[in-house]
Amino acid sequence: MLSYILRRLLGVIPVMLVVGVFVFSLLHLAPGDPAAIIAGDNATAENIARIRASLGLDRPFLTQFLDWGGGVLRGDLGVSMFSGLPVSQLILQRVEATVSLAASTMVVAVVLAVTLGVLAAWKAGSLLDRAVMGVAVTGFSVPVFVVGYLLVYFLSMKLRWFPVQGYRPIADGLWDWARHLVLPSFALGLAYVALIARITRTSMLEVMSEDYMRTARAKGVATAPLLLRHALKNAAVPIVTVIGIGVALLISGVVITESVFNIPGIGRLVVDAITRRDYPIIQGVMIVFAGVYVLINLGVDVLYCFIDPRIRYR
Repeated sequence: MLSYILRRLLGVIPVMLVVGVFVFSLLHLAPGDPAAIIAGDNATAENIARIRASLGLDRPFLTQFLDWGGGVLRGDLGVSMFSGLPVSQLILQRVEATVSLAASTMVVAVVLAVTLGVLAAWKAGSLLDRAVMGVAVTGFSVPVFVVGYLLVYFLSMKLRWFPVQGYRPIADGLWDWARHLVLPSFALGLAYVALIARITRTSMLEVMSEDYMRTARAKGVATAPLLLRHALKNAAVPIVTVIGIGVALLISGVVITESVFNIPGIGRLVVDAITRRDYPIIQGVMIVFAGVYVLINLGVDVLYCFIDPRIRYR
């Protein structure tokens, strides 16, 4: 187990190096000059050149990358070009809202999706199965912002059950915090419910056709232990895989959802930084997201070993 984890950890290093090069290169090769944006419409060429020099944008590309990469290794993500605040501080100020939204979304998605997928596999071919798959197809087809606006219109504006927009920190009260997350969590989680439910159903059907499942049924094993202890446990690897993949989709979905529901999270920070071409913020957030995604995939790989011990010997 230890050697397996070490191999996966060593594999993280080249991945993050490639991600860092890609993030830094993509932003600096894109058209537009942040110095001109900071200087304003009436700025002279001398003013723009002075701002570029103060930001270090006039230095060679490789020098800029090495300075930035060295700072990232030290935990220094740079300073915002517009606010002058450290990027790490700006991220920490908004991380609670984003983590709350992402965590609540995954909890809602996993609980609903696995439950629906197991029920659909148990009643394969029935009306329940077709209804679950219909909801799955619809949920994966409708954009997040459409679902968000529909939920706001019916549940907030018409029924007044939930707040229309905004976010409340946990420190303001657990109930108020949860009420502000219900709609965005369901809006963002619907696509993941669809994806995970379909994979759960397919994997469960494959396992339920195995000989040991027929033997368990012949021995009179009750339905609940049969589905959960025998079928779901052996079908868990593909389900865990697709949950891990869902994290990558969640990163892009968070940006849209935070804009729809006016949540002051990291997604909104990225959108504002893109409009102003604030390089340090964009680079810092992207490298943090990439690091989180790589670590989650590492956690999924390690989890495989506990689900199926044969994997650790491959």
